[in-house]
Amino acid sequence: MGKTKKENHIASGFFRQSGKWAVVIVLKTIALLPFGCLYFLSDVLYLVIKGLVRYRSDVITDNLIHAFPEKSASEILLLRNKFYRYFCDVTVESIKLYRLSEKELKKRVSFVGTNALNQLAKERNGAVLLAFHYNNWEWSGALQQQLNCKLLMVYNQMRNNEPVDDFLLKAREKWGGEAVKMGRAAKVAFRNFEQQQPVVLGLIADQRALASSPLWAVFMNREAAFFPGPVKIARKTNQPVFFQQAKRLGRGKYEYSYSLLVEDPAQTDEREILLRYIEKMEEVIKSNPEYYLWSHKRWKHKRPEGTALIQ
Repeated sequence: MGKTKKENHIASGFFRQSGKWAVVIVLKTIALLPFGCLYFLSDVLYLVIKGLVRYRSDVITDNLIHAFPEKSASEILLLRNKFYRYFCDVTVESIKLYRLSEKELKKRVSFVGTNALNQLAKERNGAVLLAFHYNNWEWSGALQQQLNCKLLMVYNQMRNNEPVDDFLLKAREKWGGEAVKMGRAAKVAFRNFEQQQPVVLGLIADQRALASSPLWAVFMNREAAFFPGPVKIARKTNQPVFFQQAKRLGRGKYEYSYSLLVEDPAQTDEREILLRYIEKMEEVIKSNPEYYLWSHKRWKHKRPEGTALIQ
């Protein structure tokens, strides 16, 4: 007798869940590898995604052509291949974070500008830290070890894959920071502010926002929507806004620097805050464009009629 629909559904769900846990086992195994083996794996992965899979090649190429219209086709191809190599490195490094020792971390990561960040966060009952998808943003959670207050790391939950999401959360929180879901960020930030418990609210603020967002601006030569949340939080609390830059010093070695973007957000127009953030991102991206996440469908949405463009 054949299986019922309910039995088939249960069986299908079991195999899907088993597959997710199998992925986690593979990730934990990779995280145990020494860096030499990790980068050998990265080199193999690079050949696969560049030559065989051609991972999101159309998206990457289109993004690069719009961002750098002055570059020739051969230059765009070279830049795409450089991105692929960086992307493979940052992928294995992000997995390694799960098992990265404190001793290894200190050899590979350094921080600049944390004194000013700590001082202003203390004086102003917290700070807002704007980062973006450039170089290895995952390792920047180690900033917690340099802070005198709690680091809240806003993240976008991986839907329909709880095992992998849990793996990533444990890796991100291993240095003492607290991961907060994007939908709860404002509530948690305002609660800490009202209770006078200083926190540094870290946001990867170049995520693709909904087309309905009121904040649209030109970013890398194309119109893009931005989440209004980071600016609203900063203006309502008047907490200083800092910018995080990740500089690659070598394979698996990074310097994270922190510079003041806006000292008094409550006295600064929200459009000005956003434009300063975009200006800093573009400055960094143009210096070494291969280290930006060009595979992200950042410019997917179109600005709705009636929504003004911030200039």
